[in-house]
Amino acid sequence: MKQTFFAVVLLFLSTTAIAQITPRLEDVSSLDGIIKAYYEVVSGPAGQPRDWARDSSLHLPGAQVLIVRNDAEGHAVAGKMSLAEYHQRSGGISEAGFFEYEIHRETMQHGAIAHIWSTYAWSQTEDGPVGGQGINSIQLVHDGKRWWITSWMFDGRTNAPEVPKKYLPKR
Repeated sequence: MKQTFFAVVLLFLSTTAIAQITPRLEDVSSLDGIIKAYYEVVSGPAGQPRDWARDSSLHLPGAQVLIVRNDAEGHAVAGKMSLAEYHQRSGGISEAGFFEYEIHRETMQHGAIAHIWSTYAWSQTEDGPVGGQGINSIQLVHDGKRWWITSWMFDGRTNAPEVPKKYLPKR
């Protein structure tokens, strides 16, 4: 009886783990799909936990996140972290509410690699005023079956320069 019980528990846990790492086909079958998912996972109202399992399913194991900050002397430095570390440090976006969305994109692709220069805007509520803009630099690879995010970075300094007009939507 105990063996049957443990076998059922093990089966449940293994299928749950697989469900957490299995990506949604619409998220990883195209560059448009993975970028749409990239912004969806980080966005949500105050108090709503983010779907970090879905976010992990977008990223190649070992993917890196780099956020440019100012050091003590005011110089720009890139702080490197794993995706898991980013998830641990990002609780504030859930507490305050945060919606980030793409407003312009430049895509460079050669064979199985792609680089997306994605201009974004953000606000604290879904329909709220824009709190700021920036550019996400996103690197991806296609393994013959799906797209993976290998790394991404943005300039997170409060004194970062404004986004140049050539990277904003054409009016």
